Formats: sequence, C-alpha cells, structure tokens
Amino acid sequence: MAPVDVAALLTTAEKGAKDKLKSTHVAKEVDPELDLGNLLGSDLQPIDVREFMKDREAFLKNLARDNTQLLFNAIWKLPTERCEGLVLATLPESRTVIPREKPVPKPKPPTKWEEFAKRKGIKNRKRERLVLDKNTQEWKPRYGYKRANDDTKDWLLEVPANADPYEDQFAKKIEAKKERVAKNEYQRLRNIARNKKIAMPDKLLAPTATRPSKEQVSVKLNLSRVSTASVGKFTEMLPKEKLPKKTGKKRKFEPVVGDLSGERSRNLELAMKIARKEPLDITKALNQHIAETEKSASEANKMGAGKGRKSKGKGNSGKAGRSVGKKKKGKRN
Repeated sequence: MAPVDVAALLTTAEKGAKDKLKSTHVAKEVDPELDLGNLLGSDLQPIDVREFMKDREAFLKNLARDNTQLLFNAIWKLPTERCEGLVLATLPESRTVIPREKPVPKPKPPTKWEEFAKRKGIKNRKRERLVLDKNTQEWKPRYGYKRANDDTKDWLLEVPANADPYEDQFAKKIEAKKERVAKNEYQRLRNIARNKKIAMPDKLLAPTATRPSKEQVSVKLNLSRVSTASVGKFTEMLPKEKLPKKTGKKRKFEPVVGDLSGERSRNLELAMKIARKEPLDITKALNQHIAETEKSASEANKMGAGKGRKSKGKGNSGKAGRSVGKKKKGKRN
C-alpha cells in the first residue's frame, strides 16, 4: 500500500475551503454605522450603478453578506462570557431611536378622590398586611379569607337604643354592606364615564341626556298610541297632533279571479324546481309505505284485542252474578 501524504491533503482541503468561503475581512471605502445595542447596521457607501445593473441578485447578496460580516465582526469584539456551554456577548446600550408602533398612552385623569387628596395634602401610605385580631390575639390578614376582626362572624349583635327592638340587625347589617358595595361601584362607573366624557346622571338619577329631537318624540308618541287594547283606535288626540303615517309592510294577496297567466307561470316555475331535484326513490317510498301500513294494522289489531277482552270480562261477570243468584234462590227454597 502506497504511503499517504497527510500534509498535502490538508493543504489541498484548506485551499478548496478558501476558494469556497470568503474571508471574514471586509474592506469598504466608507465605514458603516453600527448600533450593536439594536444589532443594526447602516451602510453609507454609495451603490455602484454599473455593477448593480449587471446582476442585481448577485450584487444585493454580496452587499448583504459583507454588511452582515461587518456586524458579526463587531459583535465578536465585545466582552463575552460562557453560560451553559454557550458563548454570550454583552451588548451595549442602543443609540438609534426606533419609532413606536403605537402612540404613547395618555396619562389617566385623576379621580375625584385623588383630586381631593391632592388639595388636602393627603399622601398614600402603605398599610401593613397583617393586623392583630382583638378576639384571638393572633396576627391575621387585614382583608380577605380569615381576616382579622371579622364582624361577619359575630353571633350576637347589640340593638341600638333608638332602633326597633324587633328589627333584624343581621339583615340590616347585610343590607348596609350591599349599599356600600353598590355605592363604590357607582363611583367607579362615574369615574370611567367622566374620563371618557360620557354624560352621567347625578346622585338623584335625574336625566342628563340631550334634548330629544322632534322625530324621536313622534316615534315615542306613536308607540304609546298603539300600545292600548284598541291599538290606538279610541286614543284621544293631542292638540295640533297629526296622525302618524303607517309604517311597515302591508301584506298583498293574489286576486282570486282575473288573469290566470301569473298563476300559470308560478305553477310552471314550481314544476321546474321539482324537476331540477333528484328523481324520486321508488324503493324507499315503497318501503316507507309498507312500514306505515303494517304499523297501522298492528295498532288496529291491538285495539280490537283490547275490546274483545273487555267484552269477555263483562260476560263472565254477568254469568257469575246470575249463577250466584240462582244458588241463593236455591238455598232459600
């Protein structure tokens, strides 16, 4: 077996690899601007129009390859660290301001309580989560499940001096809590409506909507007119009120006598629709007819058998009655 020259083979392989793969060193007349924080590269070198017109695809591929190589060369110059067998580069802060996809959210307008607290100089302070329970002398959550000083667990309530002694204090307590919850929800909805500039009723629930138009008033009058038992036939008219125009579709019926061409055309159209459908399955229709006939016959047989049993029962009972009567008569004789 002839000896193998390993050095020559390696030299040949390296030469072939160099011919296939391009060098990592890229030289440009104008250095590109690199923003490693955003992994962004901006090529400032003007485009050679002649080379671009010769072969556009090849020109763009080479340009993208060179710029990407420059970006990777800059990334490998950054400080690196190993994590779980991987080499990670620490990116610097970005320098390019990227536009937002959506506009900057507007700050929410303050609620009434926040405005009041600002006027009075009230500052929010963080309250402790755990509170000492007076009854068990244990630290429990301020709110929520198994909270401290839970008044809903009281089995005895004191009746106030000015209250009705027969009044249910537990029911009164539950009702007061429901009112507080409803009030908080009402205030929350008012804040949302005020932020979105929606008209809301005041505390007395007085209507604050805009003045209804003439058409809206007429529509409401018409609805109230026909909402009676006589459908507005005996409703009194208001001064200077005009009768409403009839709205809706009136049913139209074909004339009973007259030209028959319309009826003929409709019947012909109906026949054409039937003819377009699939042909009738005679076997299926025959089987269905036989099944219905057998079902009706079996029901008739059942009805006849039931009547026969009833008549036999009556006859037997009559004979038995007569025989008993004869025996009684015989005994008396």
